[in-house]
Amino acid sequence: MKAVRPDRKSIKIKLVTAFILTSIIPILLVNIIYYYNTSKLVQQNVESMTKANLEQTKVSLDVWLDSYEDILFQVYTDDTIVELVDKINAGEEVANNRKLLRKTLRGLFYTKDYVKSISIITESGELVFYDQLTASTTQTSWLDSIALSQAELYEEISRDNKTHLFPTGAEVIFGSNSCYLFHIGHRIIDYRDVEKKCGAVMVSIDVKLLEEVCGAPTDKGLNFIMDGNGYLVACPNSKEVGKPVASSCAGKEDKKEACRRTARGTGLFGDRELSVYSVYDEKTGWEIVRITDQGDLVLGLHDQQKMLGFIILLSLLAVLIIMVSQVSRMTGAIKRVVETMRKAGRGDLTVHVGPDDTRPTEIEIIAEEFNSMMDKLKRSTEKQKDAEIAALEAQINPHFLYNTLDTINWMAIDKDEYEISNMIATLAGILRYGISDSNGVVKIKDEIEWLKQYIFLQQTKLKNSFECHIDVAPELMNLSIHKLLLQPFIENAILHGFEGVDRTSCLQMSMRRDLDFIKIQIEDNGCGISSEKVKEMNEGIFQKTDDKNHIGMENAITRLHMYYGESAKVVIDSKPGKGTTVRIQIPITKGESAYEGSGG
Repeated sequence: MKAVRPDRKSIKIKLVTAFILTSIIPILLVNIIYYYNTSKLVQQNVESMTKANLEQTKVSLDVWLDSYEDILFQVYTDDTIVELVDKINAGEEVANNRKLLRKTLRGLFYTKDYVKSISIITESGELVFYDQLTASTTQTSWLDSIALSQAELYEEISRDNKTHLFPTGAEVIFGSNSCYLFHIGHRIIDYRDVEKKCGAVMVSIDVKLLEEVCGAPTDKGLNFIMDGNGYLVACPNSKEVGKPVASSCAGKEDKKEACRRTARGTGLFGDRELSVYSVYDEKTGWEIVRITDQGDLVLGLHDQQKMLGFIILLSLLAVLIIMVSQVSRMTGAIKRVVETMRKAGRGDLTVHVGPDDTRPTEIEIIAEEFNSMMDKLKRSTEKQKDAEIAALEAQINPHFLYNTLDTINWMAIDKDEYEISNMIATLAGILRYGISDSNGVVKIKDEIEWLKQYIFLQQTKLKNSFECHIDVAPELMNLSIHKLLLQPFIENAILHGFEGVDRTSCLQMSMRRDLDFIKIQIEDNGCGISSEKVKEMNEGIFQKTDDKNHIGMENAITRLHMYYGESAKVVIDSKPGKGTTVRIQIPITKGESAYEGSGG
């Protein structure tokens, strides 16, 4: 039946309408996605720069704390201090030795800014210190600001050889002087008896050091530090230092909201939208938090949204103009392609769409694909004819081949040619095994027996020029494996690996179980393969060649992946002049046990 040709004007109208409807949605989607991705990218850039700032702050914090730990080290390893502490513990001239010890501490006091107090707690319970905030020699400024008693503090510090960090506690006030302090402590070490407990050192540092590390706060952003329990260690412009910001078990969003409240408490941000970023410092166990004002970012995104809306309108207008101008040209190109397709439908397989420089890209692609399809169809028809001829040639009854080999075998026996007889019998067995259900599944013991027959033929053919050793774990013998998987690797080793080798050639194959996998290793001491070729083969690249052995290896690897999927692995390792090793892994068939009937 002849198809009714649609009216050309009707096609144009329908195409224009369809293009208008289908263009609006993609343009909107593209611009929405673009806006979303741009917003996300800007946010990621801000987050990346903020995290980089936090990482730098973290590094600075660790460097500064290391420098203050040097003072601590000077104190707890000083032989003079150790000697004075020992005398105080022994009750020798306690008052005088306290005075000498305090004088020694004063000599170390001004080596670093922000140090407010250096204190020593002796094993006997004496507290000796030099404190900048108080002139007292009996009462230090900081002890009442932390949660631990003097005895508890001593036990905490002296229980190991680590530096202990104590976060900011309550505000320290002495007269007109006030500050927040954090502390680092270490037990005193007498290197003549390192296990001896004689005292502990505590260095108290003004929290302004941490504020300086965090950087000056602005109305655009603020850094502060929390400890692992959620207490505020340092925060510029805040009176909440030493107090809890959020519970240590609070959720991620709850903790962020608590950090926002802390930042607003400084009076820098009001009710503006704030973002929270943080980084964990492994050295201190503290969390460095960055609060940033998102106002400018939100305003910029709103401006971008307005610009995108304007671009969408312009895009739609441009699309309408282009569509109307291109429809006539497009319909003509479609008509010519359709006419060519109709000729092909009537049986003319030689027809092709001719070249046309005015044809739109999309129609040109259709024309090229149609021409390619016609070429493939023509080649497919020719291959089908060749396959039919090959099928006719292959209709020789395999039994004819087996019977003929059997007849030759008996002729060899009649003439006492037993070696030839063995070879013929082996060859017949190999052919029968290979032709019968070549893609089937057999027991490993059957596959190994067949391989031995194949290797016997190769050894006879090559006049026993190589040795072969096969070692298979007995418990694997009754497991299943696909037929003819290993022969290409064996054949490649024999015909290529031993070529041109003047030493005794040796081929070894082993099979072992590893959990739910069978590990197979085929190794030869032949001429080896170049590293470039090994790399290509491990990547699944096999150069095109007439060598059927290499083709066989490629096919075997392909079959392994077809049968066993991603669980199958083949790794080739070779050193030129030394030999080649092929390692194969295949999964054990589900439901099989390697220990059922392991005989054979």
